[in-house]
Order: sequence, then C-alpha cells, then structure tokens
Amino acid sequence: MELFYHPLSRYSQKVLIALYEKQANFYPRVIELSDPFSRNEFKQQYPLGKLPLLKTRTGDLLPESSIIIDYIDHEFATGTRLLPQDYSQRLQVRLYDRLIDNDLNNPLYLLEQMEAREEDNPIRVRQLEKEIMLLLDELNDKLQRHHWLCGDAFTMADCALIPCLIHARNRLKLYQLDPIDRYLNQANTRGAWIQVQEEIELTRIAVQAGFRPIP
Repeated sequence: MELFYHPLSRYSQKVLIALYEKQANFYPRVIELSDPFSRNEFKQQYPLGKLPLLKTRTGDLLPESSIIIDYIDHEFATGTRLLPQDYSQRLQVRLYDRLIDNDLNNPLYLLEQMEAREEDNPIRVRQLEKEIMLLLDELNDKLQRHHWLCGDAFTMADCALIPCLIHARNRLKLYQLDPIDRYLNQANTRGAWIQVQEEIELTRIAVQAGFRPIP
C-alpha cells in the first residue's frame, strides 16, 4: 500500500494513527500541496488532489480518512480493532467520527485559515469557538464515563479526536475539562500517537529549515 499524505494535516494524522494501531505496512508518500511540482505530480495520479489518499495493494485509490480506516480495519487482522463488530457500538464510533470531523476539525481549520490570513473578525472567531466548545462539552461528559471515547477500547473515533484535541488544547484551555485532560495524558503515552508526533516534529523542523518534501 501507498499512503499519500502530509504529516501536518490532521486528517493525515488520523489515518497514520490507524495504520500504526493496525501494524500495517505501507509506503509513505509525503505530498506538499503548496509546492507546484509536488501538487502537479500528485494530481496526475489523483486529479481531485485531496489528502490523505491510500493506494491499495490492488491499485485502487481510496480518499477520505474514514473510508481509508474502514478499509485497513477490514483488511488487516493485526493490531487494534478500530470498528467494533457489534452494530450498536460500531454506529456510535461512526457517529462520533463524523461529529469530530465536521464539528471539531473543520471549524479548527477555519480558525487556522483566518489566522493565516490575519483576518480580523472577532465575532466570527467567537462563533467558531462557541461551536467547538458545544461539542467538546459533550465529549467531556462522554469521557467521564469511558476510558476511550466510545468505551474501553481504542477506536476510529479516537484516531479522529486526538489530533484535534492536541491542536485545540492551549487555545481553548482544555486543561479545565478534567476528563478531556485525562484523555490527552493517556493519548500521549499511546504508541501509535507517539510515532505520529515524532513525524510531526521532524516535519516542522524541515519546514522551518525551508525544506519542501516531494513525492
């Protein structure tokens, strides 16, 4: 398998966590979409140009982080089972995976874009932060009852949640939410996330040095 991704993308980090949890072998293809050469070469394989993208062992192209994780959880019996076999439990995992992507990750991205453009719109910022906190309050209550987000087992929902919380931790004072703070501490000792963090740090160092990765 080949994974086309960027280590600083949270959707890519979500898939990386899953791959490491599954102990699945894959060939990493880091794509720098801001670099014309890297972007154009990637679009020759996948015209939509969205990351992450998994090229399966049979050559099929799978976009979208949740679809990729569904595929690798089905294909690999090793490591952590990321989607429960029980239907009601699996439905919960899928539900919170979608809520995190749509109501946490995407608003965080909008805030990042506003900061990058130095856009002065405090009303919009407060609106986005309020929307994010509504979901975080729900997740905090859920984590008061569970070890991981959807129960005692690590699932796809955790793959989605951890990168978002790490980013939002300081901005939104998550240390004031005890269950989420506890969750973050245990996430930081999880082997798969440690591996992802190492790659994030190496990429940040490379970006600061002016290096642009190519496929």
